Amino acid sequence: MAKDLRKVYVDHGQGHVFDHWGELSPSQQLALLEQLESIDVTKLTDYLNAAKREIASSNHKGDNNIQPFSGTIGSASTCPDAQAIGMKAIQKNSVATVLLAGGQGTRLGFDGPKGMYDIGLPSKKTLFCLIAERLLKLIQLASSSNETDISIRIPLYVMTSPMNHDITKEYFVSNDFFGLPADDVIFFSQGVLPCLDSEGKILMESTFQCAMAPDGNGGIYPAMEKCGILTDMSNRGIKHIHVFAIDNAMVKPADPFFMGYCISQSADCGNKVLWKNDPHEKVGVIAEKDKKPCVVEYSELSEEMAEKIVDVDGSTRLAFGAANIANHYYHLDFLRQTVLPNFGNIFHIAHKKIAVWDNHLKQTVTPSSNNGIKLESFIFDVFPLSARMAIYEVERDHEFAPVKNAPGELTDSPDTARAYISNMSKDWLRSVCAKLIGEEDNTICEIVPLTSYAGEGLEGYRDKEIMTPFLL
Repeated sequence: MAKDLRKVYVDHGQGHVFDHWGELSPSQQLALLEQLESIDVTKLTDYLNAAKREIASSNHKGDNNIQPFSGTIGSASTCPDAQAIGMKAIQKNSVATVLLAGGQGTRLGFDGPKGMYDIGLPSKKTLFCLIAERLLKLIQLASSSNETDISIRIPLYVMTSPMNHDITKEYFVSNDFFGLPADDVIFFSQGVLPCLDSEGKILMESTFQCAMAPDGNGGIYPAMEKCGILTDMSNRGIKHIHVFAIDNAMVKPADPFFMGYCISQSADCGNKVLWKNDPHEKVGVIAEKDKKPCVVEYSELSEEMAEKIVDVDGSTRLAFGAANIANHYYHLDFLRQTVLPNFGNIFHIAHKKIAVWDNHLKQTVTPSSNNGIKLESFIFDVFPLSARMAIYEVERDHEFAPVKNAPGELTDSPDTARAYISNMSKDWLRSVCAKLIGEEDNTICEIVPLTSYAGEGLEGYRDKEIMTPFLL
């Protein structure tokens, strides 16, 4: 086996991965062979060349083939039936959720999967717990209004990375899946690709181990096929899929408004967006390239484009203002019939510091500057394949609390996420005319997901005095 595999790697310019073969123990040789067998070395050059072509042909600031999204951008006010349509789909057991949870909590100073991070709410609930309990509450709400005897199920598929797959699964098991049925929480791992040098050669982390990295959140598509997720969804009768990232502490899994709007538009793909706070806010936006829907990074917009104003129904707003928040809808048929056959070689180059084996020092070293390439795909790379893209706009204050930066940072930190959730909880009580007492501006309050999914069910607090801080 070693001889045959070595020939394949040599034929594709990667024979150096066997340079230390004679020095390896039998167990190390076996480990190297197993890793090399898992790599499709025949496609690496194609992936890299495709990524280089993407850079060469990418748009520069101001290219006029970047245009604002020309389709309808819906909202709760423009589609009053959206919630009912979405809830009906949930009650038919045709909705599934997919959580992108491959990230680690490194930037937060947390050694573990980001989903296990406690952002400091009074309840001490982690990001995983908040999502699972919101989903459980939605199931309860759908069941209470269901007119049939069908037992409502909304499966949660959790995409991990190889580095955190086992610990994530163990965390859910040790917490009894936070009340969700164990059979409805399915774990699968995204793929990995070798890290490369500037010439396309595989970098070695040790004498018997290639340096590997996750293939980006766009790896969800091949992973769902390879791991049998799409087949499982089909067997369950799933048609509508909600995909979202672990970063957002306020995400609403299987949001009936969003699901319902996309269904009402017969969409094959959909994206939930917020409107930018500032023309130069550093977020990607929904737009069009060559008349196809896409996400355009803020760095691709010229100053003039970023500040361009248009008139919409008598009011002005940013032409490129629909901010992408990694919150997506897919019809199962779109993934199976359109995405997978066409997703082939869509990769991007990321220059990174990659730990590599130093032959002189005889150890693995981490460089002080970028020394290699990681190939990754983005989940929104498939948007141009959509024939019926649905864009749904929501309000930032109750929908988006990203947890990306370290505690103490002024934006996108656990502190800002806590404040968003606290303010939302207060807003919910004010909406039923509850009277908040105390230093409410300086307190962190919380209504936990099992009490309310999106502000419903709080009528019992009408006209009552609630002392802040509160935990309901």
